Amino acid sequence: MTCAQVRLVPRHGLALAAFILRMARLPDTARAYRPKDKRMTVSTESYVITRSIAATPEEIFAVLADPCRHCNTEPTDWVRDAVDTAPITGTGQMFAMNMFLTQAGGHYVTHNLVNVFDKDRAIGWMPGQLDDAGNHAPGGWFWRYDLAPNGDRTDVTLTYDWSATPQDFRDRVGGMPRFPEDYLAASLATLERSVAG
Repeated sequence: MTCAQVRLVPRHGLALAAFILRMARLPDTARAYRPKDKRMTVSTESYVITRSIAATPEEIFAVLADPCRHCNTEPTDWVRDAVDTAPITGTGQMFAMNMFLTQAGGHYVTHNLVNVFDKDRAIGWMPGQLDDAGNHAPGGWFWRYDLAPNGDRTDVTLTYDWSATPQDFRDRVGGMPRFPEDYLAASLATLERSVAG
C-alpha cells in the first residue's frame, strides 16, 4: 500500500517500495472474508468493492478518520500504528503510519496525503514517501472509502486505484496491483469487526 514515485525518491526508497510490493501477497485464506452481500468491480486499473456494515456512517467514518485505528482496517499486521495521531480533518493533511513487513526488512514509514474528505461520506488518501526536500511523492495509487446510509446499515465502498502508477515503476515491480482483490474484501470485514467491537 505504500511506495514512492520513481522520479522523486532516492534509490534506496524505491528499492524498498518495489520489494514491499513484490512480497505483499495475501494467503488464500483471505477468501474466507467474502461476504454474501459484497459487490466487486475489477477494472484494469482499480478494484472497487462494497460491503453493507451494521453501523452508522458516523461510526465508520470515525474509525477511518483516526490514524490510530487504521491498523483495525487492514486484515494482516502490515499496518502497525500512527506516527501522526491527530484525527484526519480535511484534504491536504498528511499523516504517517508505521508499517511492518518481514519480507521488506521489517519496519518502515509511509506518508499519506489526504485527497478526499467529506465528513461521514467519503475519505481517501494517496500513499507515498517524502522526497529529499520533504515533499510528498505519491506512488501513483490511492485508497478511497465512500459511505452511503442503507436503512440501519451503511454501504461502504472501498476503492483501490493504481491508474497513476508510472509504467517504469510497474515494470520494476512486475505489474500492478501487487495483491488480489480479496484483500479489499478482507479489509472491509476487518473494518466491520472494528466498528462492532
